Amino acid sequence: MFDKLKSLDDLFAEQLKDLYSAETQLVKALPDMASEARDARLRQGFETHLQETINQVSRLEQIGRGLNLDLTGHTCKAMQGLVAEGKETIAEDATDEVKDAALIAAAQRVEHYEISGYGTAAHYAERLGHTEAASLLRQTLQEEQLTDTKLNDLAKSYINQRAM
Repeated sequence: MFDKLKSLDDLFAEQLKDLYSAETQLVKALPDMASEARDARLRQGFETHLQETINQVSRLEQIGRGLNLDLTGHTCKAMQGLVAEGKETIAEDATDEVKDAALIAAAQRVEHYEISGYGTAAHYAERLGHTEAASLLRQTLQEEQLTDTKLNDLAKSYINQRAM
């Protein structure tokens, strides 16, 4: 748990730690999702997002260094739950087509959580005058939004149809 949050600075630090924990958990979970995807484009999407996520962790570390903030020592319980749900999806006895649709649904839940977190953190950074941090957070936000769009496009263009 965090000490009492007394200011927007404190809340911003808490948000950064939460995002860092979320992303480090995701780095461990994405390879399993990629290996379970049967559709080649979906598998490639997960592999590409893994590399982006590694870069996002690096950006958060850069922000932490710039703010003299240790980002470790916190566990994002929301991401723990989302990863656990993803593992349940992987364990489901389903056809390949339904499994791919389910993986997309699980991944989009993660993306929506991250979009919310990065949008909030970027706004806090702007309000607090942390221009470089805000820029880095917005870059990640755009990547998360693009990943969500790509997942949505795969689902709507043919994966959900195949699962019917």
